[in-house]
Amino acid sequence: MAIDLKGLNQNQLNELINKAQSRQEELRKEKVVKVREKVHQLLKSEGLNFDDVFGVGRAKRKGGVVPPKYRNPADASQTWSGRGKRPRWFNEALKAGKKEKDLLI
Repeated sequence: MAIDLKGLNQNQLNELINKAQSRQEELRKEKVVKVREKVHQLLKSEGLNFDDVFGVGRAKRKGGVVPPKYRNPADASQTWSGRGKRPRWFNEALKAGKKEKDLLI
């Protein structure tokens, strides 16, 4: 199936490209369905289920709370661990002439 691309104008060429991309996506989806069916058949024949083989979702990271490292001298309830974006009160204290070490807890 040869198509004379030189004989196509811009609109015809764009239409051909869009149709080809749509067909590629259809073929990919069909392949996914076939592979999924094969996996389910294999699991069934082995007497297993998806969770037996792959587990129940990904393990989540167990992250603890990072203790605060800095405290706002004007409001002791405002603290910052030193990670992530600096809070406004921290930047304002630096602008006012304080040093980072002055804000340490």
